[in-house]
Amino acid sequence: MSRTLYDLAAADPTLRFSPYCWRTKLALAHKNLDFETVPWRFTDQDVIAFSGQGQSGGKVPVLVDNGTVVHDSQSIAEYLETTYPQAPTLFGDAASRALTGFVKQWTEDTLHPTIVKIVLPDIFKLIDPKDRTYFRQSREPRIGMTIEALAARRPEFLPPFQAALAPLRDTLKAQNFLAGVTPAYADHIVFGALKWARTTSSTALLAPDDPISLWMERLLSYYGLRNQPPASSA
Repeated sequence: MSRTLYDLAAADPTLRFSPYCWRTKLALAHKNLDFETVPWRFTDQDVIAFSGQGQSGGKVPVLVDNGTVVHDSQSIAEYLETTYPQAPTLFGDAASRALTGFVKQWTEDTLHPTIVKIVLPDIFKLIDPKDRTYFRQSREPRIGMTIEALAARRPEFLPPFQAALAPLRDTLKAQNFLAGVTPAYADHIVFGALKWARTTSSTALLAPDDPISLWMERLLSYYGLRNQPPASSA
């Protein structure tokens, strides 16, 4: 296989939870491109040193496509769109691409902050023990408290999360996908965030019959990924 994706994993190598890696996996599926994944963990910096991300340390996703190395989910999406123009488009026309930019900003500026406050303590328990010192030292300054203090405040973070989902839920009551009749990269972006939440949360955050849950299952079914474990070369 000529395509390899380095994909963030928990201690359990089959548990893949990065919202950005999920964007890329769905983008590859959208382009009908086969790929294998390599489970990668936060402190495996030497493993992706080849990606050339500099002294600040590397992050995933990293895609190796027939010898071409691309990192960062947005850069990978742009690369796939340019390199495989004959495959279904990720972004659509200029207007759709612009709207996708808005969805990206909403997801990262509004949705991600509500999710991280809920799931960060759960992620700490799920990751490989070798990563926990790094995770604590890198995350606690960002959140301004210890992981344990954040966990104790979990109940207060659930209502803002649900409030942030209201426009998404209302939209998906009226249409199958954010992009309309069929999914596109805007769907991948939001799905990645909610898959991150669903995969790592110690309690269910969405009811099975919630329009958002139904959309997530629809999206996986569309790409033939429902109940499919991630392919792995390790």
